[in-house]
Amino acid sequence: MLKPQTNRCRALLELDGLWRFSFDPDGCGGAEGWPNGLPAHRPIAVPGSWNEQFETGRDYTGLAWYETEFELPSSWQGGRVGLRFGSVNYLAEIWLNGQFVGAHEGGHLPFDFDVTEEIRRGRNRLTVRVDGGLAPDRVPPGNVPDDPRDTFNHPYPDGNFDFFPYCGIHRPVTLTCLPPVHLADLSVETSLDGETGLVNLRAWVEGEADGLRASIGGEVVALRRGATAWEGQIALRQVQVWGPGHPHLYDLEIEVLSGGAVCDAYRLPVGVRTIRAVGGQLLLNGEPVVLRGFGRHEDFPVNGRGQNRAVAARDLAMLAWTGANSFRTAHYPCDEDTLTLADQLGILVIAETPAVGLFFAEDGLEKRRALCEQMTRELVTRDRNHPSVVMWSVANEPHVRRPGASGEMRRLLTLARELDPTRPVTYVSYYGTEMSAYDAADVVSVNRYGGWYGQYGRIAEALPGLQAEMEGLFEQFGKPVLLTEFGADALPGHHAQPPEMFSEEYQADLIEGYLNALAGLPFVAATHVWVLCDFKTGQAVHRANSYNYKGVFTRERRPKLAAHRLRALWGGR
Repeated sequence: MLKPQTNRCRALLELDGLWRFSFDPDGCGGAEGWPNGLPAHRPIAVPGSWNEQFETGRDYTGLAWYETEFELPSSWQGGRVGLRFGSVNYLAEIWLNGQFVGAHEGGHLPFDFDVTEEIRRGRNRLTVRVDGGLAPDRVPPGNVPDDPRDTFNHPYPDGNFDFFPYCGIHRPVTLTCLPPVHLADLSVETSLDGETGLVNLRAWVEGEADGLRASIGGEVVALRRGATAWEGQIALRQVQVWGPGHPHLYDLEIEVLSGGAVCDAYRLPVGVRTIRAVGGQLLLNGEPVVLRGFGRHEDFPVNGRGQNRAVAARDLAMLAWTGANSFRTAHYPCDEDTLTLADQLGILVIAETPAVGLFFAEDGLEKRRALCEQMTRELVTRDRNHPSVVMWSVANEPHVRRPGASGEMRRLLTLARELDPTRPVTYVSYYGTEMSAYDAADVVSVNRYGGWYGQYGRIAEALPGLQAEMEGLFEQFGKPVLLTEFGADALPGHHAQPPEMFSEEYQADLIEGYLNALAGLPFVAATHVWVLCDFKTGQAVHRANSYNYKGVFTRERRPKLAAHRLRALWGGR
């Protein structure tokens, strides 16, 4: 899961660009030999969502094929060649030069294959079949049979969630060249002992290494070989801790030794910090911290959910402009470059798996369980070395209204904690019955929409109930309470005096009312407005223009009145 990089021992070739593309609504491509060449095709940009690039594909979530050609650099002879996809939504099957390489189920997280044996000198053809279908046994699910215990609201296309089910190759595709003996994975955990920072390392190596050497902050240590990994610890005296306002990053370099020489190297920025949930507080580096910020979707015109570094940079700049210090990657993992930006800017991140709209009917449950566990492992493995990631969320608004469902949530919380005991774990709920597994979580995370989905147009009537509920949750669980969603739709440019629903004034007043109502509650450790920017949804009667308009910025990243109100409340710069 190490992000590819180029250095004196490693090389990468980016395969992004214009690929060849064909829809396959009849599912005939395999039988007709499309892995050996697409007979008819059009250009498509990778990364990007096909739903935004082609008018005829806007609502299409079926089968489609991608193809590109590339030439293997002659200098790569003798190395191990890897093929990595940052994200394909939803199911990917891969062929190289007509040979089947492998498959992966689930979007928003990377997967890779060793293709040393399949690759050729000179010209190569890479083919990808993508199945974007919505099905009850997938995560997130779609086309769920109508049952009030399980279903969302049947938008079109019918995802069991409230955002558009974009399909395609959404993040970079890279070819990597690694030495035969190389670093395969790396885990960095940091802690504090007074003014000394402790950096604990675990490294996994492919091939037989003579030794591993780590250097950071002028300190060098030889890692020792353990039962399953190489391990070591580096002490940084007078450490500069990482956090909002002081996002100090140290350069860690790992060198792999073989035959008395360095055969591989990897460089990783490291932020030294601790994060814990204690009583009603989140403690960052031992000091209380309150998360203020937003939920954030990856959604932009033309790109869809395709990775766009400029949009990510703009989003985090807007976030800082309001005075926010955090965001949640709702409702799936964000791209790796966005987390790198958060590391550099000192922004705190709640990282969430793609388990949104999860339900627990017996039909398909075993597969959904396995997928949730797979995605939790993939998320933690990919993002555990980012100091910006301060919490894992294993699901958003699961439909926990069946016997045994709470046990399924506890299973995921336990798995996340086993994979990474250094960060709090949670899941996000909406309905009261979904809270039954919070005894196994480190924090209580809830979404609330009084004054919007209830108490229509009556913000003042919603606030006392909100305060009472937050107090009740803390009394019941004795843990920090995070308000992970609250807000109201505002049609850009619609104004009303007095404020009324869908006006920019109503949205701004509701958000300010929530913040003021919770300001005196010391156990409320987060207030995340839903949402940073407007985003595309499926078609439904309550979604004008197929948009969720709860963004305080428009989908094109223009501020609404609520963005200016938040900046005044949060002291944005």
